[in-house]
Amino acid sequence: MAANSEDTATAAPRAPRRKASRHRGEGQWAVGHFTPLNGNEQFKKDDDGLNVRTRIETIYSKRGFDSIDPNDLRGRMRWWGLYTQRKPGIDGGKTAILEPEELDDEYFMLRVRVDGGRLTTDQLRVIGEISQEFARGTADITDRQNIQYHWIRIEDMPEIWRRLEGVGLSTTEACGDTPRVILGSPVAGIAEDEIIDGSPAVDEIQRRIVGNPAFSNLPRKFKSAISGSPLLDVAHEINDIAFVGVVHPELGPGFDLWVGGGLSTNPKIGQRLGAWVPLEDVADVYEGVISIFRDYGYRRLRTRARLKFLVADWGVAKFRQVLEDEYLLRKLADGPAPAQPVQRWRDHVGVHRQQDGRFYVGFAPRVGRVDGTVLTKIADLAAAHGSGRLRTTVEQKMIVLDVAEDQVDSLVEGLESLDLTVRPSSFRRGTMACTGIEFCKLAIVETKARGASLIDELERRIPEFDEPLTININGCPNACARIQVADIGLKGQLVLDDDGNQVEGFQVHLGGALGLEAGFGRKVRGLKVTSAELPDYVERVLKRFQAEREDGERFATWAARASEEALS
Repeated sequence: MAANSEDTATAAPRAPRRKASRHRGEGQWAVGHFTPLNGNEQFKKDDDGLNVRTRIETIYSKRGFDSIDPNDLRGRMRWWGLYTQRKPGIDGGKTAILEPEELDDEYFMLRVRVDGGRLTTDQLRVIGEISQEFARGTADITDRQNIQYHWIRIEDMPEIWRRLEGVGLSTTEACGDTPRVILGSPVAGIAEDEIIDGSPAVDEIQRRIVGNPAFSNLPRKFKSAISGSPLLDVAHEINDIAFVGVVHPELGPGFDLWVGGGLSTNPKIGQRLGAWVPLEDVADVYEGVISIFRDYGYRRLRTRARLKFLVADWGVAKFRQVLEDEYLLRKLADGPAPAQPVQRWRDHVGVHRQQDGRFYVGFAPRVGRVDGTVLTKIADLAAAHGSGRLRTTVEQKMIVLDVAEDQVDSLVEGLESLDLTVRPSSFRRGTMACTGIEFCKLAIVETKARGASLIDELERRIPEFDEPLTININGCPNACARIQVADIGLKGQLVLDDDGNQVEGFQVHLGGALGLEAGFGRKVRGLKVTSAELPDYVERVLKRFQAEREDGERFATWAARASEEALS
């Protein structure tokens, strides 16, 4: 090779070169970085998480918990919906201190996928029976439309899978670095005001993607949502990919494409690519976007491994170009943004007429907490009133579909007798909570019981309050209960009480929203409340809102302009 001009005798002297180090990049496969850069990437390279089911069925279920390989226990078993749950009696102060094996109980949380939130009465009945027989009655409705069990033994998993799969249900890739459950409008195909029914796309994505080894090793989880409802009822703004129903002025009904949303400790609102997608192309576009994530996603640091970081670095123009030029091999049509929803509530609670003249009936459990006995009774009630279909929502609610008009009142009465109200207060309707310290190894504080008691207290103290309001309670900073986008978001942490004792409490976020002017809540400097003080605090803030609000003003708008004193 010819010498560079700098190497000639007349070149100016230069400083000695430092020893070159090999740049590892961000672990992106598409640029040649295949060497695993952390333990998670290593165990995924060693063996696909989908393969662990065989070991569960043939080894672990027969030899018991102590036989489970650690990389399966705390890694690959997630590919089949299984997480170890928190050992009882470990307080929140130990969460970040103890080793995983010290936090692990010998029982599991098991997540059942409910893609599109769609259930039959037969499926719900089986879910309830499994809860009663194998999960000590537990069966929570999550804010991603799934059903979640606790107290599951590894010995029982083959039988649980046999029963679930016997009615068409699955736990495949319900957790892990995989394509998670596909959120769908809970009134897809039945709502009178629907723009387009996305159910065929949900089915085709399931067929192509879920359980496919081509997509079973992603940098992190991949969350998706599809809805043709004008209510924007799937929290599309905080998913990795979302398809939102719109009407193109020339091309007709289709979907507006969003990418890069997500919460946790570094929240980002998803961004529009400005592209219109017809129903028949949704699965192709989904496959293109998830392939970009697989190939270009950051694998070096787990904290930067979500799609939102790649979208933020590339920008929407480059992301769309790569999608079109490298994966779809065609251009997407430009399209309009979705219209703002005309109402604040988008959980479909209440009695509503369907396209076919029948009715759907939405009801509100307390913070998603139900049990196997109740789920079985819901299935029986629905069937007795002529319905074979139910749906779960992203607000931890449930809906019975296809109810004849002359059966509605009787169904409502039956649901109310189970404490599943069809006409809930704003507090019952708008409060959600994550799993919390009762079962979650990441949690710092209790959430479910706290949320239920908060509902009762607020209904007693402010019975006249009827404004739409969301109160989201999370046991740690990871935002499973979407604290940043709630009117009142409560992030669990340990705080000091008036006597200087460390107790359970919350950092407060105020004025977040989805749908209407989506954005993150405001944090007032130093604003933290103990769990015991929580009802007093929320009552105080809501009464100030009632006193200071302008005509028609939403809580989020008031919270954005209110003084710190008013919010404290």
